[in-house]
This record gives sequence, C-alpha cells and structure tokens, in this order.
Amino acid sequence: MPSARRKRGRPWGARFVDKAPDPGAPIWLYGHHAVTAALDNPARKRLRLVATRNAARELPASARAEILEPRAIDALLPAGAVHQGVALQAEPLEQPELDALLQMQGVLVFLDQVTDPHNVGAILRSAAAFDAAGIITTRRHAPPVTGVLAKSASGALEHVPYVQVSNLADALSAARDAGFQCLGLDESGEPLEDLRLHKGAGTAIVLGAEGAGLRERTRAMCDKIIRLRTTGAIGSLNVSNAAAVALYAITSKLA
Repeated sequence: MPSARRKRGRPWGARFVDKAPDPGAPIWLYGHHAVTAALDNPARKRLRLVATRNAARELPASARAEILEPRAIDALLPAGAVHQGVALQAEPLEQPELDALLQMQGVLVFLDQVTDPHNVGAILRSAAAFDAAGIITTRRHAPPVTGVLAKSASGALEHVPYVQVSNLADALSAARDAGFQCLGLDESGEPLEDLRLHKGAGTAIVLGAEGAGLRERTRAMCDKIIRLRTTGAIGSLNVSNAAAVALYAITSKLA
C-alpha cells in the first residue's frame, strides 16, 4: 500500500490561522459569496483576482480572474482557508465614523468583547438580513477584518459598516445622547416579548461575549436589560444566534 504524502508546507492537522493585517494593508477575501459581493461593491478597491478555471465560470462576466490551480491559491492564503477556488486581494473598506451612524437613527448592534471572527461574521450576516445600520465593536478584544471574518459574513461585510471604537461604553453614551434606546441582552433581563419600543427612535442592541456577558460599565450604559424567552432543554443561545433572534424580534416590533 503506497504511503500517504503530505502537501508541501501544509502539515496534517495544521490549525487554521488568519493573522490580523496591518491597519490599511490589503487583505485576501476568499469564498464565492465574499468575493462576488466584493466584486459587486463599487467602493471596494480590487487588486488581484485569482480563481480556478471552474470557479471563474461562476464569477460575473466582467470579472477578469487570473487562472490558477487550487494549490497555487492555497499558497496565497492562510493555512486551512476554504477558498472554494476563488480569492480576491483588496484594500480595506473605508468605514464611517460613529457619529455618522448615529445620525441614521436605525438599528445598531454593539458587541462587547465578542472575539470569535466566525461569530462576528455571522452577526454581520444577520445584520445585513434585517437591515441594521452597522456593527460597533472595540479595537481591542474584537476581531479585525480578515478573510475568515469576511467569509463567515457571506458577503455582508460589503453592506454593513463594521466600526471599531476605543471605548464601547463611551460609544453607547454617545448613542443615548443621540436618542437611541440601548438594550442589553442578558439572561437576567425582562423578556424581549414584553418590551415596548419607541418607534422612530434609534435602537442599539448590545451583546456580550459568551460566558463573560456584558461588562459592568457596558451594562450601566443600557436603558434596559432584556432576554430571549426560551422554552427548550437548552436555555441559552450562542451570541451569533442570539443576535439573529433579537434582530428579528426588535425589527418586527419597530415595523
């Protein structure tokens, strides 16, 4: 029986690593949804598009991809990246200032030390689905924009601003001053179903990291602490699922 061979430079069991880029440095986006959304976004400055011959057939007709073998694309990306045969090197999107988002008076999602890029990407996707005006998080203890976050967002990064601030409590204070009703999600809160919302005002949904929850100063900046009423054997949801349910329930109340 012939012995199995490892791919050069890809040891078996290699842990996926997607290092934080230098601020302002180009990043690689990969995966069909992330790349096609970036190609459709006129604000995205594109540098290099690579694809396998089969994947290139699924791209927009105007896209001109450099045809590469899958292993050649592997070599451009972090180990373990699931690129589906397509990758795009691009400049980071210019993000709005917090004040600009607060003027929109829509629904904003504030994330308090949610560090997993897969969770943040999934929250971005839900935010896009329910037309949230943006995601607000911190520069520290939060994932930067990398390929894995963009792929988890499934194209939503091109539609929902991802704004990082120095201090989340200060950002929430600014939101309250701008007329936002700030709602913190925690299992100790009152049921979301019983909540009355002020239509016409901006709404901030505040979620904390799994386990740790909302930090004390973040909680103090919330007008109300609410919870999702669950009835099954497992009484809590992970942060990305909780965000999706809360966005659905709150936007339904505001409609």
